Amino acid sequence: MERRRVVVTGMGLVSPLGCELNKFWERLVNGHSGIRAMSRFDCSKFTSRIAGEVVDFNIDEFVSKKEQRRMDPFCHYGIAAAKLAVKDSGLDFTAGNNERVGVLVGSGVGGLQVLQEQMEVFIAKGPSRFSPFMIPQMISNIISGYIAIDHHLNGPNFGVVSACATATHSIGESLRILQHNEADVMLAGGTEAPLCALGVGGFCAMRALSTRNDDPARASRPFDANRDGFVIGEGAGVLVLEEYEHAKKRGAKIYCELAGYGRTCDAYHITAPDSEGKGAARGMQLAFEDAGLRAEEIDYINAHGTSTELNDKCETLAIKVALGLDNAKKVAISSTKSMTGHLLGAAGAVESVVCALAIQNGVVPPTINYETPDPACDLDYVPNHARPMKVKACLNNSLGFGGHNATLCFKAAE
Repeated sequence: MERRRVVVTGMGLVSPLGCELNKFWERLVNGHSGIRAMSRFDCSKFTSRIAGEVVDFNIDEFVSKKEQRRMDPFCHYGIAAAKLAVKDSGLDFTAGNNERVGVLVGSGVGGLQVLQEQMEVFIAKGPSRFSPFMIPQMISNIISGYIAIDHHLNGPNFGVVSACATATHSIGESLRILQHNEADVMLAGGTEAPLCALGVGGFCAMRALSTRNDDPARASRPFDANRDGFVIGEGAGVLVLEEYEHAKKRGAKIYCELAGYGRTCDAYHITAPDSEGKGAARGMQLAFEDAGLRAEEIDYINAHGTSTELNDKCETLAIKVALGLDNAKKVAISSTKSMTGHLLGAAGAVESVVCALAIQNGVVPPTINYETPDPACDLDYVPNHARPMKVKACLNNSLGFGGHNATLCFKAAE
């Protein structure tokens, strides 16, 4: 059976750079940082006290007061991003086609804030005071359920959990569903709200977070020699993926084509990437080959680029292995986590939005705070200033704890 083509026809996000696509893109290409002193809770005793907190967001526009109280914030963000994506797509779900529309939106850590709150209730008041909503509030898959209920969608619906690769896997698996004619439309992406003592404290204990607390805007510095850890962030991204003929028939706006997907496992270490970059490299190769492209046809890579010592070095090596040294030296690479922070399970969705906008607008966003080259990171990271250039094909990399690697290949829609 011939695989069906899949295009991106709608996008929505909730992010540290805003929740409106044009404003987000403007801030991104102008190198604005969304990193600031953390305000979600008292973090004065934590080693890292900075974060990419969501801005320009009013939950009342998306969820009723009553329903808000029954949800963890990761669901607030995911529902909002989905509504914005559907609005952007112009789709009408009242035409009796709902069995052909599915949802695959994941979360890496799920309802951490509810989990923490309910544990505090238990300690203070005992087991009789647990909320009956606790379990459905905190389980990661519930966001796909909420979005389906919100839009009355009866197609494929489940959740992926693969740490920081969650959203990228969700989008890639949605691609497969559409290619194999199991649906005509998928809402795909990820959402995360980890800014609580449990979430931040856990990553602080791992010594994974930047401690550049006195200079938040310059703390996330992927590929820079003086990087000292990632900056945790929150938010959500949802893409409307649509079978090409279905989109064309209704005259949909098309951002780009989602043409390829690769997923592998390092099988190396629970948190550290493969030191030779083999798993990530094979994921990239699978993605561009799945799209019917050659290494030299990749113009841009939105890197995982976390600003940690091991990730940036190993991802650089993986790009060289995947594309070959000559092509790797030519490709434009940027990490937009330098501006948003690391949104964990939502990162790949927001960064997929970046890829689609780069193709549409002919501009590659920068890696900000790149000041001191690292001999181990010696490629073109589009330092500090956006670059106007035609992007015909690009890759989006996500690498998760557990050795999970996922890469998407987007290309200009013909």
